[in-house]
Amino acid sequence: MSLTHQDVARIAKLARINVSEAEIAATADQLNNIFGLIEKMQAVDTAGVEPMAHPQDVSLRLRDDVVTEPNRREAFQAVAPQVEKGLFLVPKVIE
Repeated sequence: MSLTHQDVARIAKLARINVSEAEIAATADQLNNIFGLIEKMQAVDTAGVEPMAHPQDVSLRLRDDVVTEPNRREAFQAVAPQVEKGLFLVPKVIE
């Protein structure tokens, strides 16, 4: 796939990007190089290759799931306006 200067100008217009004629030529070359690289990558035979999440075999160090903060629910409920059944009631907001 090859982009023309008109294609790049149209894409820039759709993206609301102000691009000069010199930038259009440079951008078209860069985009065409990117598309060429994509075509090369798609041509590689990857049959039998397992997908991997990371290039190295690493695992995350996990820590114990421990509560580190005290339960302050009652303190928050005591100062909350209009508390009903342990829930905070807020006014309905519709714009």
